[in-house]
Amino acid sequence: MKAVLIGATGAVGKDLLQALLEDARYTEVVAFARRALGVQHEKLREHTIDFDAPATWQELVKGDVLFSTLGTSLKQAGSKEAQRHIDYDYQLTFAKAARANGVKSLVLLSSIGANSKSSIFYLRLKGELDDAVQCLGFDSLSIVRPPSLIRAKSKRFGETASVKFLQAANAIGLAKRLAPMETAVVARSMAALGLDSASGTRIIEGQDVRDFA
Repeated sequence: MKAVLIGATGAVGKDLLQALLEDARYTEVVAFARRALGVQHEKLREHTIDFDAPATWQELVKGDVLFSTLGTSLKQAGSKEAQRHIDYDYQLTFAKAARANGVKSLVLLSSIGANSKSSIFYLRLKGELDDAVQCLGFDSLSIVRPPSLIRAKSKRFGETASVKFLQAANAIGLAKRLAPMETAVVARSMAALGLDSASGTRIIEGQDVRDFA
């Protein structure tokens, strides 16, 4: 199976790239990134691209399954508009290109609590993307909504939901459901979902993500 990956420089993306390269069922991994990954592997084919110039890379987006883990924080982006451009525009444009080129499956990294009607910007942003990709016509679509992320080495929390949302959730007894999950677990689950040919849309949220690892 040929996998296409965007977001390989992020926390989950790095672990997902490793998982895909280590899984013999994936015979080729094509990664698109804004900078060199610094990874050498016989199965890896890498494209360094400008996401703002889709005409230069759209025809290269070909494979069996697209894994989309691209994203940034509000602090890194500098503004809500800039964050939306990366988290929403880039990923949706890439997904559209993949579908136009015959890619049949999409595995998208989202966030627990994602909702296009949320009053919280981050969760609304993720929810809007979740809604948008469901309209693209992928044969198989898996939307993965993990809880707060933690890296195995650093044990530092990542930004997968707003602090306000987590505080509110804990206050009403959802702490167990929102227990942090290691990025490697999410990555393994996404890799497994990419091999599943089940048709239609699946939304895997919270601790249920572990079931596929």
